Amino acid sequence: MKDIGIDLGTANVLVYVKGQGIVLNEPSVLAIDSETKNVLAVGKDANEMLGRTPGKVKATKPLKDGVIADFEYTEAMLTNMLKKVKGLRLWSKPRILICCPSNITPVEKNAIKEAAEKLGAKKVFMEEEPKVAALGAGMDISKPGANMVIDIGGGTTDIAILSLGGIVNSSSVKIAGNTFDNAIIEYIREKYKLLIGERTAEEIKLNLGSVYKGDKGNKKEIKGRSLENGLPNTIEISEKEVEEALYPHALKIIKETKKVLEETSPELSADIVDKGIVLTGGGALVKGFPQLFEKELSVPIYIAESPLTCVAEGCGIMLNNLNLLDR
Repeated sequence: MKDIGIDLGTANVLVYVKGQGIVLNEPSVLAIDSETKNVLAVGKDANEMLGRTPGKVKATKPLKDGVIADFEYTEAMLTNMLKKVKGLRLWSKPRILICCPSNITPVEKNAIKEAAEKLGAKKVFMEEEPKVAALGAGMDISKPGANMVIDIGGGTTDIAILSLGGIVNSSSVKIAGNTFDNAIIEYIREKYKLLIGERTAEEIKLNLGSVYKGDKGNKKEIKGRSLENGLPNTIEISEKEVEEALYPHALKIIKETKKVLEETSPELSADIVDKGIVLTGGGALVKGFPQLFEKELSVPIYIAESPLTCVAEGCGIMLNNLNLLDR
């Protein structure tokens, strides 16, 4: 029996198997036949189909804002993803550790737990994402002293201050990678009367994404459908324009971070001034985030070594201490 850690993200699902490391990292997408309800593809293969499927084929993201939007689809996606992992035997009743956003409701928590139990888990452990991300980023949260982490994921941004192995203060906002994608879609629709899909928006974010001091000279050709005549059209967009779309949302994350800091004891605040804040999650890679945070918060900002896999790496650390959780 192998213990499994799952980072059930809105954008990606990562699976960590004890003794093997990260064995799966794929987009949280499922493609099904809407008539027969048969699963046609999951992960990367299903992601290729987004916005490109014929009538009866539905490519969907079953997680929204860090929580399960469709229970059956999530269960089907997880089951089929775990089948991709070589040598993983779910009938051996593994213990499963699942990470979730810090401020989800008990109902949402139960839905995630139930999904893991249906996979055949002997026991399900739930941990809050910012705590696991902090461990994965190499922070020692066991001592009395503040460690602050901001995990900018696909559906939520989790902000947390940790000390003595637990979360002292935290907040979770539904502003993250997907919000940035939608902001890019809206911006291009408004400014250029061009309609683009989710995948194109994500590509723009990855190539031109910026929230501070964007480069006007860095440009990219974008293809989509004209809202004026319905025909395919191509425009050119710059990094500076993408910044215009993303900046207001980045400020909302900063505003929430300030709120968490304002509710923190002076002793812990002093620790944060010394140690700084660590950014994790895919959103940490959007250009200008560290500089904007430093400017607004006057605190040193660091990006974790591998921000995209911090939660999964943290799962690995926690899987070695599941006996402590079991007690």
